[in-house]
Amino acid sequence: MPLVHHELCFGCGRVNLFGVLLEVERTGPASVAGRCFVKQDHQGPDRGHAHEGVITAALGEAMALACGLAARATSLQIELYIPVPVGTFLEVSAQARAGDGPVVEASATATLEQRMVAHARGRFRM
Repeated sequence: MPLVHHELCFGCGRVNLFGVLLEVERTGPASVAGRCFVKQDHQGPDRGHAHEGVITAALGEAMALACGLAARATSLQIELYIPVPVGTFLEVSAQARAGDGPVVEASATATLEQRMVAHARGRFRM
């Protein structure tokens, strides 16, 4: 069953038509994997390609869900490698690992047809 914060969440909500519509499932105790569809509405400065913020949102959402539904981002760092065309499915996976006290560290990757699109790291407060 897909993990969802709530139905209008920009990252994972099922009824937010402007959102990322990320669908992930647990693949382990602190990991998730799934995908999102890059829509025409997600275009950035390069016509026909996703805005960098949309890719960042998808990876941030995946990391938060890997950490747990109560996790909230305190910092995100992303490296972008190749542009993502609209009309494609972006595969996303994320893993959380224990941090200091109520802070959890996580990492995530996004791939398109088995090519690395982006890698992210983040810290999340529980």
